[in-house]
Amino acid sequence: MTVFFLALFGMICWGIAPIFAKVGLNNINPMAGLAVRTLFAAGLVSSWVVCSGSLPQLKNISANSFILIGIEAILATLVGDLAYFAAIKKGDVSFVTIIMSSSPLITLLCSSIFLGEQITILRVGGAFFILIGIALIM
Repeated sequence: MTVFFLALFGMICWGIAPIFAKVGLNNINPMAGLAVRTLFAAGLVSSWVVCSGSLPQLKNISANSFILIGIEAILATLVGDLAYFAAIKKGDVSFVTIIMSSSPLITLLCSSIFLGEQITILRVGGAFFILIGIALIM
């Protein structure tokens, strides 16, 4: 049940955040906005790591994990978020977030191909409804 509530909390945060991004990007370009967001988040996370005593654990991260997490950061935080900020700046936040929120379709496919995860009938059904939702807003 904890996983559900954590995911629900994350969903609520991700649902509210684009409103602040849209207003915040009003007079700046998306790259500057992404820089501010990233610096702010990095400062908070760094403070948390130091205050929680987790700093020594960073030296235990393997080179492989470091590279894989770095690739994830480039795809999600740099390239993906820059595309997201640029889309929000130019378009309707409700439209952009629905398109961006369909990323689980890509995750479903990639997790099956690269991680061998099962694609169940329920997951296919969920993907179908995501596609229907996207079609309805287009």
